[in-house]
Amino acid sequence: MLGPTCSGASAAAGEPLIGSAPAAAGWVCLEQDGPWGAKAWTSSHLDPALGAAIEQAAAAHGVRPSLVRRPGRHADDHVSTSRRVLVAHTRPGASWLLAGSVTDPHALLDLDWKAVATGDRDAVGRSLPSLTTAPPQLLVCTNGTRDTCCARLGRPVAAAAAAHHPDRVWEVTHTSGHRFAPTTVLLPSGSLHGRVLDAASLLAAESEGRVELAGFRGRSTWPPAGQVAEEHVRRRFDVTGLDDLRVAGDDGSWQVSHRDGRRWTVTVTAYDEGERPESCGKESKPVTRFHAEILES
Repeated sequence: MLGPTCSGASAAAGEPLIGSAPAAAGWVCLEQDGPWGAKAWTSSHLDPALGAAIEQAAAAHGVRPSLVRRPGRHADDHVSTSRRVLVAHTRPGASWLLAGSVTDPHALLDLDWKAVATGDRDAVGRSLPSLTTAPPQLLVCTNGTRDTCCARLGRPVAAAAAAHHPDRVWEVTHTSGHRFAPTTVLLPSGSLHGRVLDAASLLAAESEGRVELAGFRGRSTWPPAGQVAEEHVRRRFDVTGLDDLRVAGDDGSWQVSHRDGRRWTVTVTAYDEGERPESCGKESKPVTRFHAEILES
């Protein structure tokens, strides 16, 4: 008898979403049609040696690499001749998204990965001249070979969002956190959401410069505890502007500053309580929870 799905077990355990976004100052996405394996960069129709080289370059600079494709059916024998590329930097107040096309995916090896991480938009443009400014994009995790919840729950969400915004929605290989499916990523902010019901509304909020706190997993700009500190201030003081807050600190104490001059010190403590599988068919592991508190001056 099959056990519960990882997404069902996570929800039943009351696992919090916030603090679960992967840390990444930048995101680079390459269009790759056809099937994806569990580790898609090296198990798809993309040359696996190229995929491994791109993953290595991204990891060296704290950038998140992802394969994307348009929602819908994906024939196994389809070979892309022109591929879209998305490159984003996520720092609040200085975020940007560039998009372009390449005929040879090896062009990504010429990308200035350090500039992606540091936010040097001009240097990124010089390294890959086909890139131009793009509107916000939505990525929905649908990689069923990595976890069945992503495909079963993510594909309908991606299709529904694409019906409203056909040129701004993508299926994506992996966002970390299958158990939160359906999961999404918004670029350029690097905002992640889980247990998503209406992805189109998330894209609308990003386009309007707002953060939707329902289902918010955090902004990838910050490490997990920083994500928690930011979200705590947002909920406490009803801060919804996408770029209103900056976060700095370490795992114990975080400084959250508002662009209007307000500042808060937030302590964040992590602890384990309860269990759930990280992925379908895997063994149960502890649920990490966070306690956040604002220190009054």
